[in-house]
Amino acid sequence: TVLKNLPGEGIRSVAVVCPGFVADCLETLEEIDKQGREMFLHAGGTHFHYIPCLNDHPSWLAALTAMVRNELAGWI
Repeated sequence: TVLKNLPGEGIRSVAVVCPGFVADCLETLEEIDKQGREMFLHAGGTHFHYIPCLNDHPSWLAALTAMVRNELAGWI
């Protein structure tokens, strides 16, 4: 709904990120990237950029490893 309304508010260019997800899944790609893109562009938007999730990026894996090791300190 938000993406559909933005062009009517004068916002024609968006970059979309899903901070609640750490990995892209079919639902994210279908609903956000594909359907959201179609709604936004059909409503008059001109530029839609989907920013991929962290997935298996080495920096994310290093951060996750550090968090797990920190939380398991004393257990392993």
